[in-house]
Amino acid sequence: MEFTTQHFIALAPLLITTATIIVVMLAIAWRRNHSQTFLISVAGLNLALLSILPALKVAPLAVTPLLQIDNFACLYMALILVATLACVTLAHAYLGDGGSGYPGNREELYLLILMAAAGGLVLVSAQHLAGLFIGLELLSVPVYGLVAYAFFNKRSLEAGIKYMVLSAAGSAFLLFGMALLYADSGSLSFVGIGQALAATGLPSSLAQMGLGMMLIGLAFKLSLVPFHLWTPDVYEGAPAPVAAFLATASKVAVFAVMVRLFQISPAASSGVLSDVLTIIAIASILFGNLLALTQSNLKRLLGYSSIAHFGYLLIALVASKGLAVEAIGVYLVTYVITSLGAFGVITLMSSPYNGRDADALYEYRGLFWRRPYLTAVLTVMMLSLAGIPLTAGFIGKFYIIATGVESHQWWLVGSLVLGSAIGVFYYLRVMVTLYLIEPNLRRHDAQLHWEQRAGGVMLLAIAALAFFLGLYPQPLLVLVQQAGLAG
Repeated sequence: MEFTTQHFIALAPLLITTATIIVVMLAIAWRRNHSQTFLISVAGLNLALLSILPALKVAPLAVTPLLQIDNFACLYMALILVATLACVTLAHAYLGDGGSGYPGNREELYLLILMAAAGGLVLVSAQHLAGLFIGLELLSVPVYGLVAYAFFNKRSLEAGIKYMVLSAAGSAFLLFGMALLYADSGSLSFVGIGQALAATGLPSSLAQMGLGMMLIGLAFKLSLVPFHLWTPDVYEGAPAPVAAFLATASKVAVFAVMVRLFQISPAASSGVLSDVLTIIAIASILFGNLLALTQSNLKRLLGYSSIAHFGYLLIALVASKGLAVEAIGVYLVTYVITSLGAFGVITLMSSPYNGRDADALYEYRGLFWRRPYLTAVLTVMMLSLAGIPLTAGFIGKFYIIATGVESHQWWLVGSLVLGSAIGVFYYLRVMVTLYLIEPNLRRHDAQLHWEQRAGGVMLLAIAALAFFLGLYPQPLLVLVQQAGLAG
């Protein structure tokens, strides 16, 4: 095929991100400078974000048989780039400057985050199993290095090895599933697979086995029950900005491609596979919330709660009609905002770097009396994750419930209500801890005037956005409606 200007405009977000990776690499080779590397990364990500606007004008456009740039891809590209931008800003605050900061090389962290983001951009625009696999590996491999980046901390190294081994196992399942699906349908493109499955009515046992194995591979990446065992350890061991990236950009990319695969071939989510998805959703919601109940470590608590949140998202995937795609878009946007805010507070509490991250719940006891604004941010995030009205999280959860009710998935709606009730307890427990009387203990704390630095300003903006979308969600709803798969 011949490349035209339109193809390059459509690919601009990906091209700019990859160009930024090359510039950062050359800058590190030329002269190590933490602030310079940070500024190049931020400038590149902002340019990539702006280039989505011209890309929307030429969408929908199939760029090679592997990638499809449409409104759906553009929405999730924007979400991944915003999440990456936030994580890069948090990484700058986390790694610190001068002698008091991080003891190892700092610049490569930005390089790895940018490479993972590029993988995410490929993943959300994939319309072919080869594109899906390339994107997934380009996203996963840099994350192995990111998780183990604090190599002098044995928990970080352990988390990196665990994630690498289990992620490799997930990829093996995914590849085997793709092979079985190709053997049955004779095609690797999503549309071709969809047509082959639709032609036979119900998918054959070979196709169902292939889709099932692909689901196992993707469920590993999304940490859905029973493939969730790596999640709390990896969240706890990874440096705070990396845990934020893993919880947001990485999972959004995988879920978006899963939605595209299931929406293009509705036969894929019918029959036995629909029942399997229903069981996984209910198990993820209940196990995720029940396991989070007992946690006294904030990162592990957020890890378990993320299992429950993707269980909620599966409800819309099982429904797969009416409001489903819209509900998934709204929920993912609100989830990304609140997760970035929660991990952002942990990041600022953990910097300048000194030993392990400030993730134990007792370290947040009485935080209100020392850092009232930081406490306000974490309070809004916890309320939003719990789905309390007037926060962004409530709008997301409302849409998921509406989707479940519309498609009469009563078991799923019941488990969502039960899971949310359990969730309110442990989110409120974190909030109560923030306002208790402070014991006289030496502990981690955020820097003075944290709100005047880039990470602090971004954190306050996220809290304001979570509150604004809870009061006035209309702009978000319009954005998501325009990004339906028809786009």
